Amino acid sequence: MTPTSIPLTLAVADDPFARCLQAAGQTLQRHALTTLQLNLGKMCNLACHHCHVEAGPGRTEVMDPRTMERILAWFDQHRDTHGIQIADLTGGAPEMNPHFRDMVQAWAERGVHMIDRCNLTILHEDGYEDLPEFFAHHRVEVSASLPCYLGDNVDKQRGKGVYSDSIQALHRLNAVGYGRPGSGLKLDLVYNPVGYGLPPAQQALENDYKAYLQEHFGIAFNSLWTITNMPIKRFEHALRRDGKLEEYMGKLMSAHRAENVGSVMCRSLISVGWMGGVYDCDFNQMMQMPLEPQAFGPGDDERNVESNARKLWEYEPEDLVRRSIRTAAHCFGCTAGAGSSCTGALG
Repeated sequence: MTPTSIPLTLAVADDPFARCLQAAGQTLQRHALTTLQLNLGKMCNLACHHCHVEAGPGRTEVMDPRTMERILAWFDQHRDTHGIQIADLTGGAPEMNPHFRDMVQAWAERGVHMIDRCNLTILHEDGYEDLPEFFAHHRVEVSASLPCYLGDNVDKQRGKGVYSDSIQALHRLNAVGYGRPGSGLKLDLVYNPVGYGLPPAQQALENDYKAYLQEHFGIAFNSLWTITNMPIKRFEHALRRDGKLEEYMGKLMSAHRAENVGSVMCRSLISVGWMGGVYDCDFNQMMQMPLEPQAFGPGDDERNVESNARKLWEYEPEDLVRRSIRTAAHCFGCTAGAGSSCTGALG
């Protein structure tokens, strides 16, 4: 069976990705746990068209101090056995969590490398203007969303004026050393396709980004991460609205590469929701697919699923590795073409 012959469905109960793996004689399991990706909430100052979290200014879900304390206590208790090296802070705009700075401080004290998933425009909001200096002080790696190096494309996807604000924010990050040789302050940019295509070759696009941003704005950065738009939530709504869902899914399936299965991010990462629920990845979290295969699905209330999902502190580290990954049709987004992960292309 080839990927293109798999019936199109996004239903969790009918898993074309699992059938594709089976036909190829492959299995998908977590082999290690090196990254803890924490969703600090769904509140955001933007409401981007491609957002798989459906984040926005009206969202109120945020991780509270008690939940973070329990996560940190679990980390401390099992430090010698879990192998976690990275705390990947995401949202929404993770910085909008009222306790964000305390969380960063706590992870810094533990010597854990942090990645902040920053939309750049947050640096212009009242009360957030000093974030570049705060990030630099705690040696936080900044992963900044800039879905194109051309202004019109960015504003089309993320809202009018976002490109200009993003360029100004990048200047401020560069000013404190981010992206500069020898600073040790890593600044990565994130590309998402503006339309309904797959990302182009990552290295070639990175070269284009660097040349354009340096020539026009004097901006420097370390790496470009190309990430495929997942056919879930807002992006799925847009695909359905434009009658493109079946075509897009067919494109992902036909571009599936079996060799990418061994490198997908869920093999060394878990995603933790704002109430502490555990998922194989951030996309599964948004599809209401917690680690344990309970009777939850895409139609379930998000708050109810997160509230009832088994929590991180209810697991032993060994419970989280050497176990099968929950999959569904959206997983083709991670294996299509050069592959896609939260840190860019796989190959």
